[in-house]
Amino acid sequence: MEKTTINTQEIQGQQSIHPRDLSWSFWLAVPLYPYGIRRTLRKEVVKDTVWTFDQIQGILYVVVPIRMTVIKLEAGGLLIYAPVAPTQECIRLVNELVAQHGDVKYIILPTISGIEHKVFVGPFARRFPNAQVFVAPNQWSFPLNLPLSWLGFPKKRTHVLPEDSTQTPFADEFDYAILGPIELGPGRFEEVAFFHKRSRTLLVTDSVLCVPEEPPAIVQLDPYPLLFHAKDNAFDVVEDSEASRRKGWQRISLFAFYFQPSAIGAIELGQSIRDALKAPNRTRKAYFGWFPFKWKEDWKRSFDALRGGGRLFVAPILQTLILNRAPRETINWADKVASWDFQQIVPCHFDSPIEANPRQFRQAFAFLEKQPFGSESKSNSLPEEDFELLREIDQGLSKLRITPPPKDKV
Repeated sequence: MEKTTINTQEIQGQQSIHPRDLSWSFWLAVPLYPYGIRRTLRKEVVKDTVWTFDQIQGILYVVVPIRMTVIKLEAGGLLIYAPVAPTQECIRLVNELVAQHGDVKYIILPTISGIEHKVFVGPFARRFPNAQVFVAPNQWSFPLNLPLSWLGFPKKRTHVLPEDSTQTPFADEFDYAILGPIELGPGRFEEVAFFHKRSRTLLVTDSVLCVPEEPPAIVQLDPYPLLFHAKDNAFDVVEDSEASRRKGWQRISLFAFYFQPSAIGAIELGQSIRDALKAPNRTRKAYFGWFPFKWKEDWKRSFDALRGGGRLFVAPILQTLILNRAPRETINWADKVASWDFQQIVPCHFDSPIEANPRQFRQAFAFLEKQPFGSESKSNSLPEEDFELLREIDQGLSKLRITPPPKDKV
């Protein structure tokens, strides 16, 4: 059997660990897979300067990385961008850096709507009582709009990021730009991109990303979700191989971005139940044999179009349901970010680090323009047929006046 190997040369601090070191007690607040057990992988991105900490999250085995970035400050100490679950394993890996480079001085929450990021900040901050917490302005919570202190944020050391980045204690090393708030009816969207000048690294949350051809290392620690989605039908028995893991990852990516990509057709409910009763694996882990998906033979064409050879792009849900509510504000923000001289981007999801320049970043937002930025814009756009479900959701929300309608391109 051909087994997949993970390149561990760049992955640091991994050793045999006890299950309690992976425990995340507050998983019920955001009940996403893998629930109460979270592995963490640390990777050095820039020697002795920038590190990423990857965990996973997902629904129905559609698992993707969620990422925290740690940056060493010139005067000593660390800045944390977008904390992940502070398991004992994660904190041990952070403390190894603290021992070498100084205490955690700043913790940044760069979003207002991403509860999967916000839920970790309070517990993480309690593990580092000397750290100052800075949050994106215009925070809100659902279903009740509660004060941050009620959500576990330390009241005396939590601050709102000012509009003027020069008014922060880390201004000599970082610039940042705030996108939003974009009004969405029930709530708002906002994201803060950070630029670390010394390493020429851009940190973003959800705004841009890149999909790798191969499954990320953190996803491969537990290959079951990959193998589950590598199945072609309920009766399929998939061997654990590099090819199977790659196939599962690429299908997971299509689910994650489109919810219902054009390359898949749903099986009628009654038939899917009958198939489940005959499935070779009817365990709870396998959803009792239920597999209501039928992939088209040319499904990989959809993935290849999504990946686009590894280009930067804006996630379809942001294109269709969020950023098109504020195209001018988004373009202005993209222009400001593109004025910085970065050479790599570290997003909170999917691939990282991404070698990319300001022009490539700016190019990703051409979908908001009548005359797109750059000559490559049309060829870089995502297939319209894969947006069908998202367009229907968009039209439904606008028709019911739950969200404001999209604005014209600029």
